[in-house]
Amino acid sequence: MLDETPKRFDRIVAILIQLQSKKIVKAQELADRFECSLRTIYRDIRTLEASGVPIYSEAGVGYALMDGYRLPPVMFTREEVSSFIAAEKLMQKFTDPSLGTHYASAMYKLKAVLRSNDKDYLSNIESRIVMQDAEPMFNDNSPNTLSVLFESIAEKKQISLSYKTFGKDELTERNLEPVGVFHDNNNWYFLGFCHLRKDYRQFRADRIQNLKKTDLDFTIEHDSLETYLNKTETVPTTKVRLLVEKKIARYLAFDRKYHGFVSEKEVGDKLEMTFLCRDIENGFPRWFLMFGDYAEILEPEILKTKVLNLIEINKKRLL
Repeated sequence: MLDETPKRFDRIVAILIQLQSKKIVKAQELADRFECSLRTIYRDIRTLEASGVPIYSEAGVGYALMDGYRLPPVMFTREEVSSFIAAEKLMQKFTDPSLGTHYASAMYKLKAVLRSNDKDYLSNIESRIVMQDAEPMFNDNSPNTLSVLFESIAEKKQISLSYKTFGKDELTERNLEPVGVFHDNNNWYFLGFCHLRKDYRQFRADRIQNLKKTDLDFTIEHDSLETYLNKTETVPTTKVRLLVEKKIARYLAFDRKYHGFVSEKEVGDKLEMTFLCRDIENGFPRWFLMFGDYAEILEPEILKTKVLNLIEINKKRLL
């Protein structure tokens, strides 16, 4: 019979660390993380209480440590140390300067508690990892966009926003209540309630010209970000079927989701892809031209017409 004592000890220590990391921790959250039953979590919590850890609980809410109770930093495994390096490199590339500076400061504190041999291990890795430069993710006029958004969301304060919509020269000024921030297709976005439009709107970070946190409180209790992102939009769609050569189809796996991809099936040595397209006028025809020499349009006829029109325009400009 296997001895479960070391495994249980590690789990109890991890539970204590998690209790220190959040104000409230639910039993189900712990059970999901450690893939065990609620009964096991209840038993481990009682063990911590019996050892003198001041935990208080409230039915239906969760567990919390008494204010002021903290343990000294624990030692990190080498695998955890490696993950910090990956996170640091990603922070350098994908966040704004303010957050990057704060994270660098946190990394110095983290490295200070490492053992000497782990510091050498860390140094050997980080000197060998480079993130290549990419297109700027934030406007020069508003370089600390993420920091302001995070503060606004945490403090439930409205923001004042100057925004430049794609294809338009004029700026719009509006007050918003940010709901959440997300990264998609190499761009940062935030979703918020717009007091100008009286509805929820989505904004891209690099189009923000100016952003300030105000002293105005939120006026609405918002649902989670996922709730709004997962809502089905009532936008008219057009069914599109393409026959694509297999050797090129795999390169479309990422982009196709932005064009309403629904399903695919094998037809001989090709793949028949079905889409419910929301922009048959411009977006889809232009995307199709990127791989059109390896594909055939099965339907609709309007897509064939749009593609031919684009080809004619380009042909005239090239001659």
